[in-house]
Amino acid sequence: MSAPRQVHSPNALRQVKLLHTVVWAFFASCIVAIPLAAAAGALRVAFSFVAIVAVEVVVLLLNGFKCPLTGVAARYTSDRQDNFDIYLPLWLVRHNKLIFGTLYLLGIGYALVVWHSAKAG
Repeated sequence: MSAPRQVHSPNALRQVKLLHTVVWAFFASCIVAIPLAAAAGALRVAFSFVAIVAVEVVVLLLNGFKCPLTGVAARYTSDRQDNFDIYLPLWLVRHNKLIFGTLYLLGIGYALVVWHSAKAG
C-alpha cells in the first residue's frame, strides 16, 4: 500500500489549520468550563462538558493520540513541525496534552467534589 499522495495547496492547508484551531479551541473551552460550571452549581453542564471531551479523548485514542485533522493537513504540506497543522504556538502544541489533560482531570475531580458535597448537604 503506498503513502497518500501529497498535494501542495496552501489554501487547503490554511483551511484545515483554521478548522483544527477552532476544534481545539472548542475542546479547550469545554475543559476550562468544567470547574467553572461546577463552581456555579451547574453540575449537569459540567458533566456534559466532561462527556463531550471524553468523546474527543476516545477519538484521539483510536487515532494513535493524534487528531484526525493532522492526517488531513499532512496531505497538503511536507512540513512536519509540531504545529504544522494548527495555528497554535509551538510550545503550546508540544505541551498541549499534558496541560489540558491535567486540567481535564483536575476539573473532573473538582466537579466530583462539588457533586459529592451537594449530595451530602
